[in-house]
Amino acid sequence: MIVPTLTLAIDESNGSEEKPFFNLKGYIAGNPVTDYKIDEDGRIPFLHGMGLISDELYEHAKETCGEKYSAPSNAQCAHSVQAINDDINRGHILEPLCEELQSPIHNTAARDVMSRLMLESRPAAADDDIIIFECRKASHVLLKIWANDETVRESLGVQKGTVGEWKRCNRDIDYNSDVRSTVEYHLTLMRKGYRAIIYSGDHDSRVPSISTQAWIRLLNLSIADDWRPWYVDGQVAGFTRSFASNNLTYATVKGAGHTAAEYKPKECQEILCPCPQQQVLSTRRE
Repeated sequence: MIVPTLTLAIDESNGSEEKPFFNLKGYIAGNPVTDYKIDEDGRIPFLHGMGLISDELYEHAKETCGEKYSAPSNAQCAHSVQAINDDINRGHILEPLCEELQSPIHNTAARDVMSRLMLESRPAAADDDIIIFECRKASHVLLKIWANDETVRESLGVQKGTVGEWKRCNRDIDYNSDVRSTVEYHLTLMRKGYRAIIYSGDHDSRVPSISTQAWIRLLNLSIADDWRPWYVDGQVAGFTRSFASNNLTYATVKGAGHTAAEYKPKECQEILCPCPQQQVLSTRRE
């Protein structure tokens, strides 16, 4: 929800006499939380489509919930929703579900953490190694160690005493979330002429791709280029569709999870490529 809200705030600032002026052309949002109700209502159909819910349970949930799963309105609906096994990794349904790991900050413990969390390490090239973790969250532990290293902080220009411990997701910030949907924000930005790229990792059940496509349909945009594959290195990297004279482009990233670039960095780099001579999404198999 942050991206369209911040974009609209910049646009409003540009319309005032405040400085500086930002030459804003558009925005990009990946697996974006957009409408809490729409996002959550798409989870059960997504899990069923991926073969993680039986036909019988899915049909019973549809019948009792009326396809509105985010706020069960009766006991049968609530029972159906609760019966769905949640012991899967919602960020990427194919990866193992791991507990949140707490990491030490001091460098003296870094080697112990690595040896405990590393599944294997194999040489990839003469000057490089690929570290394979049993769980993706293990790499987040090392990230915390790295980001809190005094040498790293000094290199980044973080002055001592100005910033406390770095956290990947700081959930201790005290604020009230009162924006439940930003669908209208997206529509306002497009009416103002801003271009948007919205993309989804297609194995994310936190913000399923079908939920993102559902709120895009609410924008009632005409289709410029219909559903088609896009390619990286001659292979299908996902599927894409363009709307309203290319003011909005939607794409899936095949095999990616909630933070798509974390799972498929090369493919996401192709989406974000600023090179004017290269298509943002190549729809030709080279």
